[in-house]
Amino acid sequence: MQSVFTVRASSWGRLFDCAHAWEGTHLLGMRKPAGMRAQLGTAVHAGTAAFDRARIDGTVCTPDDAAGVAVAELHSPDREVDMAQDGLSLAEAERIALTLIVRYCMEIAPRLKFIDVETTLDPLEIDCGNGLTVRLTGQMDRGRVADTEGGIAINDVKTGARAVQDGQAVTRGHAAQTGTYQLMYDATKRVRTVGSQIIALSTSGRAETAISPIFDARRVMTGDEDRPGLIEHAAAMFRTGLFPPNPSSVLCSRKYCARWSTCLFKG
Repeated sequence: MQSVFTVRASSWGRLFDCAHAWEGTHLLGMRKPAGMRAQLGTAVHAGTAAFDRARIDGTVCTPDDAAGVAVAELHSPDREVDMAQDGLSLAEAERIALTLIVRYCMEIAPRLKFIDVETTLDPLEIDCGNGLTVRLTGQMDRGRVADTEGGIAINDVKTGARAVQDGQAVTRGHAAQTGTYQLMYDATKRVRTVGSQIIALSTSGRAETAISPIFDARRVMTGDEDRPGLIEHAAAMFRTGLFPPNPSSVLCSRKYCARWSTCLFKG
């Protein structure tokens, strides 16, 4: 009998940060409200995606129009949001979103030639042997695909107070998600992407923006001849049914973990 474990592209980081928390959310169905900062990120992604989609379609979407999409998302989330969780007010979130949208439309978007925005990708099933399949999923709802000089690259927008450091887009911790997107896009579109790229939008007071160099995130997932990738490591975990906890995780708190209140291992 084949066992199939589904892993969303955006959840790989959590799986290897604290597998016990990942199991709670993705296998046991435990949920918690999102915070205001997460909703801010969703709003910024919605606004920038509207702007980029219009460019591809040849329709009109001004920075003000894109900002309107972001504000509408802030005020009408499609999920439960705990407005008091992060200490960020709705008014402040709106101010940050408007600043970032305008900077993105004026500074970032003109530098990139997108061919896909919010691409729907087919699930990719990988036979890991011994009756176990890992199914990769993800709709790239925050991702874009750019036609660069070197070839097609996956672009992922990342927001956060530390998204930009020393003027550079932070790529650390994002390879698993974008690498999954690379594999899925390759399989869905029957092309081979050359790498991934992070578009970083800082939600700190300075509201910085940056674009990373293109890097090959695919190898993080697949490994190489001498080293297994994350898919193989995950398969070993799924075979045993053991999802080890990480009490030292910076996300080990009631704020971030749906399993925290009943967890035996919490710090």
